[in-house]
Amino acid sequence: MDCQDSNPPDEVMCHCSGTTRIEIQRLFEQGLVSMEAISRRTGAISGCGGCEWDIAEMLNQLADQQQEVSSPQPGQNGMPNP
Repeated sequence: MDCQDSNPPDEVMCHCSGTTRIEIQRLFEQGLVSMEAISRRTGAISGCGGCEWDIAEMLNQLADQQQEVSSPQPGQNGMPNP
């Protein structure tokens, strides 16, 4: 899962709590996939709320990447090519 194409891993996503991009990614990989779970663990989103959209977008990107990795592609895992 590399949601860091143009964003450094140490980028602060929530300035109120100091939560970084890599912290959110690691928590996501550990199974904390909702905004509420991330907020409870880190304190992000619970301050001014200015980071809510950015964190939601990051979680959506991580979920999309996870789905791409876990979905077999045609020709892989015994799936026939179309």
